[in-house]
Amino acid sequence: MDKTCLECGDKIVGREDKKFCSDGCRNAYNNKINKDSTNFMRNVNNKLRKNYRILSILNTDGKSKTTKSKLLSKGFDFEFFTNILETKTGNTYYFVYDQGYRILEDDYYMLVKKEI
Repeated sequence: MDKTCLECGDKIVGREDKKFCSDGCRNAYNNKINKDSTNFMRNVNNKLRKNYRILSILNTDGKSKTTKSKLLSKGFDFEFFTNILETKTGNTYYFVYDQGYRILEDDYYMLVKKEI
């Protein structure tokens, strides 16, 4: 039985489990599947990525402290995060994937990295 490429429909030559005729077809197929379907989704993902980069740059040691003004000056948007963690002691952490922050006193923020 002849197998055809999932992207272009050409005949596949080679291994039995191959799905694509070339790397180009594989990349094109995966790019179509993984692209953001709407502008809204793309904008939200871009803001999450930007917030993640900012937290990663400011928190190289896994735990650090910064100010709200420093986060804002780098373009951090506090409305975009992926999850909230409330501890048994009543502290609330906001996470962007594995990078998080907790609001402290006097506009200071504790930055943390969740161990995965």
